[in-house]
Amino acid sequence: MQRVPMTVQGAQALREELDRLKMIERPRIIQAIAEARAHGDLKENAEYHAAREQQSFTEGRIQEIESKLGHAHIIDVRSMPPGDKVIFGVTVDIINVETEQVQVYQIVGDDEANIPQGKISISSPIARALIGKEVGDVVSVQTPAGVVEYEIDAVRHL
Repeated sequence: MQRVPMTVQGAQALREELDRLKMIERPRIIQAIAEARAHGDLKENAEYHAAREQQSFTEGRIQEIESKLGHAHIIDVRSMPPGDKVIFGVTVDIINVETEQVQVYQIVGDDEANIPQGKISISSPIARALIGKEVGDVVSVQTPAGVVEYEIDAVRHL
């Protein structure tokens, strides 16, 4: 499997979730299974089946996070010399050429993307259009509403 780019903050969030699942959720579920088992007949024990289902989901999520972290290429843009070029992990200010509306996005890995927080995936159309360009460049992005042009106003290594 190929390496997947991830920001330092994204990797930290996954590590925190992994720790929570292993240290808090897993023991809680094991305890719930033990308590449900003590109630007797497992065939008709809804608490037991619910706890087993929750255990299955939690163990699957633990494996998924461990795999993601194992294949992550963690990139810290703060350790790179600042520049005007758009690269993975930077925060970029863009201006819609037609409406002059300013938008601010951080280009992050697929798992970290969160539009309300201003984080767009490296594989999104807008990020793909921006990567490699510099401050002052105008990029065209194909959107469902048609082609939109953006001017790159600033690139920040936050």
